Amino acid sequence: MVKIKILLFLCAIVSSCAWAEQTDVEVKILVQSSPLAGFQYHEGKELWPQMQVGDALTLKREPDNKHDRNAVRVEWQGHMLGYVPRADNTAVARFLDRGAKLEARIVRLQDSRNPWERVLFEVYVGL
Repeated sequence: MVKIKILLFLCAIVSSCAWAEQTDVEVKILVQSSPLAGFQYHEGKELWPQMQVGDALTLKREPDNKHDRNAVRVEWQGHMLGYVPRADNTAVARFLDRGAKLEARIVRLQDSRNPWERVLFEVYVGL
């Protein structure tokens, strides 16, 4: 229940911050920091040598995903890398469904055998 209240509070902030548009100040709120889910099943292995910390990621909703109604696909330069983990995707899915401007970036790349440790990314909402 607390997560939903925080999400609603952030949505209200995002939709009512006209002052942010009238200034040159860029305001971002960290929504979450997560490992990339499904890295081993998509194009990540082939793209690994080209990816760098700080690279932008694209988040795309998959509301018709048969495995997860809150699925959010993560892409790097148009290539699918994986998903926002199911345990962490509700807030991101709701922000995207409401049209919020979200940004995602790679914050850590680790050459690990465990695919859950390979890519850490952060998601921000801009005001």
